Formats: sequence, C-alpha cells, structure tokens
Amino acid sequence: MSTRVLVADDQAVVREGLVLLLGLLPDVEVVGSAGDGLEALRLVAELRPDVVLMDLRMPRMDGVEATREIRAAFPATQVVVLTTYADDESVFAALRAGARGFLTKSAGAEEIGRAVAAVVNGDAQLDPGVQRRLLNAVMGEPSPPPGRTRPAERERQERRGRGPLPDGLTPREAEVLRLIARGLSNAEIAAVLFIGEATVKTHINNLFAKARLRDRVHAVTYAYRVGLAEPETGGA
Repeated sequence: MSTRVLVADDQAVVREGLVLLLGLLPDVEVVGSAGDGLEALRLVAELRPDVVLMDLRMPRMDGVEATREIRAAFPATQVVVLTTYADDESVFAALRAGARGFLTKSAGAEEIGRAVAAVVNGDAQLDPGVQRRLLNAVMGEPSPPPGRTRPAERERQERRGRGPLPDGLTPREAEVLRLIARGLSNAEIAAVLFIGEATVKTHINNLFAKARLRDRVHAVTYAYRVGLAEPETGGA
C-alpha cells in the first residue's frame, strides 16, 4: 500500500513543488497540503496521513508546536521536518516535539522518499549535517587538564575494551545498539548479525527498556554518550 503523506509549508510555491515531487515517487500518495501548522493539525485529524512533511517557520502555529500536537493526538502519524533552518535550536526543538526525521530543503526526491519510508518503518532519518550537530551536542565537553582523562572519556575507553556494559546490556544488545547508531535499519542489522529480523526487534525492545530509551534518535545519542559508538571519520 502507498504511504499517505501530508505536506505543510507556508510558501505556496514550495508547497506545490513538494506535492508534485512526492507525486513522482513510487508508493507515495499525497493526500493533502497545509499552509500553516494549525491547518496541518486539522487535516491530520481529517485525513489521518501516515507521514507529515513539516516546515518549521509557519504562521498561526509553527512546525514545532504542530509536531507536538500531532504526535500527542495522533501517534500513528509520523513527522519528517523539511526546513531551511538547521540550527541547533530548531533541530533539538523538533526532535523533542516528536519528529522522527529532519531534512533540509536541499534534500532531493530520493532522500525525502527514504526519510518517509524510514519513519513509517519505525526508524529515524536525519540529514548528515543534522546528525553531526546532534552528536556534537551529546559529546560536547570541556577539554580536560593536560595529562588527565575526563571520566566520560575513561568510560568510552572501558566500553571499547572489556569494561562492564551500561544498564545491564548484553553484548548482543550492545552490538545492536552500535548498528542502530550507524543508521542501519532492522533488516540491515539482521543481515549483518546473521539473525532474524524478529530477533533484532526483541533485542531492541530489551535494550530500550533497560536504558529507558524513547526511540531510535534517543538510542543514537545514548550510544555515543556511553561510548558504545564512535563518530565515523573519513575524507573531506
């Protein structure tokens, strides 16, 4: 079945362009469009879309408040933010409100399609620049005095060695968490670990319960904070 998408953007040209763009994607059905957050909330109540593609800066009700209201009243509807603004305040406000995806308006059709598919399947989808901001915020700590290692860094070093795992996680649950932090879906994790997708879901449920995690975005920040994942490095 097609994924039913609602577009919310206060600029008519952008909104109409997104509707046309999404209409070209396979397995996507655009069910409506809104010019502000209040109209988006009304249309979600009426149309019950699977995903709302949400702008942030809109009149009457902005995208953050609309996301919060939609997620509270209609938890089956996921929100992917698509905005010009990728500053820390916008990113964190949208994620705290319940958005499962965050893309900038430089994203292409395929990237938007992947984000829509990801959130419908229970995954998170963040623009690479947004993910770097999130990880920098999680790991941002003052530099320690020369010759000393700050406690959080010691903890990360222990995790990479044979130190105890946090919150009673098993080695397999920790490995699943590392793969979540790398952005892998449940199916991809199953392929990497040579286990069934149902087993992956069981490990995820267990580690979410032990670490008191809300969703995959929270899991990623947790993995980096406790040293079970490391930022990937690569060429420019």
